[in-house]
Amino acid sequence: MSVGSEQPRGRTSEPPNAVVMEFTLLARQLLDASTVHDVLVRIATAAGTVVPGAELVSITLHGSDGRLETPVATAPLAVTLDELQSELGEGPSIEANRANGLGLAESADLWTDDAFGGWGARAAHLGMRSVLSVGLFPRQDPPRMGTLNFYSAQAGALDGADRDMAVVLAAHAATAMSGTMATKAAELQIAQLKEALRSRDVIGQAKGVLMERRGIGEAEAFEVLRAASQSLNMKLTRVAATLTEHRADL
Repeated sequence: MSVGSEQPRGRTSEPPNAVVMEFTLLARQLLDASTVHDVLVRIATAAGTVVPGAELVSITLHGSDGRLETPVATAPLAVTLDELQSELGEGPSIEANRANGLGLAESADLWTDDAFGGWGARAAHLGMRSVLSVGLFPRQDPPRMGTLNFYSAQAGALDGADRDMAVVLAAHAATAMSGTMATKAAELQIAQLKEALRSRDVIGQAKGVLMERRGIGEAEAFEVLRAASQSLNMKLTRVAATLTEHRADL
């Protein structure tokens, strides 16, 4: 097992032109992705193609409470393996997430390697013998946002995997996720602003109706709306919209 700042080693047996084509396709797909989930699915699919020996791939996100979540995996068993790490508080994803340097954690044979404690034995009993986890972002100071994980049922199956390739995939995943989430956050902020403006307009119209029909001031009209909202257990904007829509009945 290896954890930490070890330099990438190993070279893929995949022909270089095939790898370049895969990354070109991945880049195009990431540009077309509209959600974070789309990004992760495409990263996981590409990872299984360009990293030899990887039978299962998952992307694990680490919450501030220490819990692990696997939004994307190429098979249910990968999710189970990640959930075990969250349950036991140990495993390659946890180690890679907090390791310095490239953020690598790996084992060539989980039957004989006890570095991951009880998780390794449990994973071996589930049929997995080798694992490689890479932090998102590589080289970022830990803890990171999560890890890209590769699993195999064969001992030593990931020894020939190109660590450079795994690190580049992890960097792609982290960059794409950050960009997508930033876009979604901006879209959400705009939507919230539009909703706030719409709500202000609706409340203003309702106050105007009450001021006209009851001959009261602006502050008193707002208090009437607020009291109705509380007594009806209904949002203030909904009360205002209802009143405006039925102004002719007042």
